[in-house]
Amino acid sequence: MGLSEQLAEDMKQAMKDKDKVRLSTIRMVRSAIKNREIETGTALADADIVAVIQKELKQRQDSLQAFESAGRSDLADEVREEIRVLQAYLPQPLSEDELRALIQETVAAVGAQSKADIGKVMSALMPQVRGRAEGRLVQQMVQAVLS
Repeated sequence: MGLSEQLAEDMKQAMKDKDKVRLSTIRMVRSAIKNREIETGTALADADIVAVIQKELKQRQDSLQAFESAGRSDLADEVREEIRVLQAYLPQPLSEDELRALIQETVAAVGAQSKADIGKVMSALMPQVRGRAEGRLVQQMVQAVLS
């Protein structure tokens, strides 16, 4: 079952369970996916759907920080629940050790020698880790390996 079908099934189940937060979050994600499909003119693959979910997750995390700094614990709790729902649809993140091993393999594969080769390493590495590691963290670790 693809991610789109999984979202549809989970939305139906959330309706049956009368889980309002889960239902509204899934509806929001499906709406964002539909908008993205309209923009591109094609149906999205699972990898593209993961990218949409990550974008929505990032927005929720930014909102959570804003609500917490403003002292709005009621809104922060709701956003935390939405984040929990969104994270359930994302692939398991890579551990630092797994990421470090993947970076070592990629550096060896592209023959990178110095920091000047970061671009080559990142372009080869990012498709492998997309959705499973933050780009900033990957870049920092690549820089550490190449220095």
